[in-house]
Amino acid sequence: MQFAIVLCMTSWNEFAMNPLLMIVTSHAQLGSTGKPTGIWAEELTTPYYTLVDAGYEVTLASPLGGKPPFAEGSVKETVEANEGSVKRFLQDPAAMAKFNTTHKASALDAANFCAVFLPGGHGTMWDIALDDATARIVSDAFNANLPVAAVCHGVAGFVKATRSDGKSIVHGKRVNAFTNEEEAGVGLMDVVPFHLETRLRELGGRFENGPMWQPYAVRDGHLITGQNPASSALVAQQVVAALRGE
Repeated sequence: MQFAIVLCMTSWNEFAMNPLLMIVTSHAQLGSTGKPTGIWAEELTTPYYTLVDAGYEVTLASPLGGKPPFAEGSVKETVEANEGSVKRFLQDPAAMAKFNTTHKASALDAANFCAVFLPGGHGTMWDIALDDATARIVSDAFNANLPVAAVCHGVAGFVKATRSDGKSIVHGKRVNAFTNEEEAGVGLMDVVPFHLETRLRELGGRFENGPMWQPYAVRDGHLITGQNPASSALVAQQVVAALRGE
């Protein structure tokens, strides 16, 4: 397990009483393959409970609002067959009520939240990456010095987000996401609309990563990113640390 960090002295105390916003994908089809996709459940549920158990209220949103899709394979058919945070989420009436009625991202304002977190799943590559509302919220949160975090393909939500000077929020920042090597490993290099690692490098991000499938996260100031599903807890833990001014 690896974690790399650059400390930031900014305090977010004035926003501490606001809820945290998680924006998930609404997209349910894996390109033109005809196969289903969506949120990779662990990347939502593990951070969700890391944050909730630390005392933070979490609001769920998506580009389309309503009930978003879980990616095939990330949730087992019967609730009882699931494990850990996924099983806990599926058995949690309050969490499932939020999940079944996510807010539409376009109706939300970053100023009402203490941080923004983008879970992954391949669906993000087709909607979160292009969604103007997500880009606006992420940009506004970043420019307000709020913690902005994403894990795995959730980092696709950063590609349209900009700083106040017009440059990408990842420009000059140490950043991490699902790697090209891992994309090749799941056989989807020719399916995804772009390669996330490549795009982050093109935007000026200082991309770094750990071994395939291993937990790895990067914090550069208030920008926090994680490599893959196994990195979900690391990213959420650093969001909590950032919110506490650590």
